[in-house]
Amino acid sequence: MRTEVNRLEILAKITPLIENTAMRYNLVPIEIDFSKENHRWFLRIFLYSKERDITLDDCENVTRSLEDFLDELIPVKYYLEVSSPGLERKFKSEKEFIIFKGKRISLKLKEALEGETEKIFKGEILDYDVNEGLTFFRFDDGVELHIPKGNIASAKLYID
Repeated sequence: MRTEVNRLEILAKITPLIENTAMRYNLVPIEIDFSKENHRWFLRIFLYSKERDITLDDCENVTRSLEDFLDELIPVKYYLEVSSPGLERKFKSEKEFIIFKGKRISLKLKEALEGETEKIFKGEILDYDVNEGLTFFRFDDGVELHIPKGNIASAKLYID
């Protein structure tokens, strides 16, 4: 017998549980994804901490704390993957500009800024406002840029 799965409904049920569990370990889930790939369901949780790097122990603690509860809320067999966001994570939501404030990123614009020819910059997130957009410190010339959020094509964490 096949079980109908409403992935958005499941995400709505499990997200508060995942957020509260991560918080107990001083962690933030920056992405929670429940999707089907090759006829298999995957629940992927990416954890972040402002104070320290994510360790294997962090992932294991969150996994063990969640397993039994998730099994009650998810009506199908699934694979649980808990990990760090990675060193060069591509941003998938606006909230990541806030979470990663002060971090180095590579930024790609949809259109060059006035008086500029380049559309790709490396620099540091100084601030992000959901209405105004990104305040960004460009490394190559030390200029502070204000970039409307509608002009941001993509961003990812950047390491030297």
